[in-house]
Amino acid sequence: MTPTAVEPHFPSCYVELPPETEGRRAAFYLAAEEYVAEHLPQGSYFFTWQLGPTVVMGRNQVMHQEVDVDFCHREGIDIIRRRSGGGAIFADERNIMTSLITEACPVEPLFIEYATAVAQALQQVGAPAMVAGRNDIVLENGAKVCGNAFYKKTGRCIAHGTMLFDTNPRLMEGALHPDVSKLEQKGVKSVRSRVGLLKDYLTFDVGTLRMRLRALLTDRTIRLDDEDVRHIEHIEQRYYEPEYFYGSSIHSDQVRSRRIPGCGLLELHFQLSGSLISDVRLQGDYFDLGQAQVQFALAFKGKAFTPEGLRQAIREHHPERSIRGLSEENLVAILCEPIDFMNTTRIVS
Repeated sequence: MTPTAVEPHFPSCYVELPPETEGRRAAFYLAAEEYVAEHLPQGSYFFTWQLGPTVVMGRNQVMHQEVDVDFCHREGIDIIRRRSGGGAIFADERNIMTSLITEACPVEPLFIEYATAVAQALQQVGAPAMVAGRNDIVLENGAKVCGNAFYKKTGRCIAHGTMLFDTNPRLMEGALHPDVSKLEQKGVKSVRSRVGLLKDYLTFDVGTLRMRLRALLTDRTIRLDDEDVRHIEHIEQRYYEPEYFYGSSIHSDQVRSRRIPGCGLLELHFQLSGSLISDVRLQGDYFDLGQAQVQFALAFKGKAFTPEGLRQAIREHHPERSIRGLSEENLVAILCEPIDFMNTTRIVS
């Protein structure tokens, strides 16, 4: 049974991987999160990891719209898709990746607790960090140093984040295609202008920061062995399956799209048979609270693609409840603009 309140998850139990796994590709550590969720006893588990140059996409993003794939190939930048929502990030060996695995619990309190614990740990080591927005940790000047995301799996919650100690701005800017509406909403002109560097505030290196975070956020350790690693490597292979890695192709008759404060970018791609909805697919950097794709398909398939048909589907099924920060009013506003059946419609505001 899902608890009605969140028990404190910090200090957590630190998950220590064998030393020879240090420096693996991102999919290995994402698979390790799944392994912990599936196989370790109930409790709160935390670990950190570092990567070579990598773009990590959100589950619902379209690769060619978010990533300069040719640039990444030329520069030796790995690309992977995670199972959580949110936007694409660039990471390298000067970043610290953090993972928290807990029992199933309400998402909002957990997300707040996780971000707050990490921000307080950064404060304790000398960085003026604070929680801001729906999933960010920023410095005193508002520059972002941590972004976080989450998803649910097998009765557990998984939250993870990227902590920016230092970076190569040329690789970051070259690898990512930021969504223009997202940058305009935040009042900035480029990815680089939005981020801050922890190295500008701390007197020690990234390796020392990683050790200090472990000391501040955990109070016990569980050590995984070679057998555990083999199981993780088996899970890892799922991240490279083409259908998952590239995402599902979408052929849409109608598209509705809008960026919603506190929710993110939501795109609904409708396939029509005559004037009836035969399928609907979701894209964007929103956070899924529980099978959003399934819930939206159940709500809209078979309904008339008219304002009243869409409103009725929302009233009857409330698919908005499966996406963090999305209200019924927001969804109605996205979908019930004047509909042109002759042309594909894309609304971005």
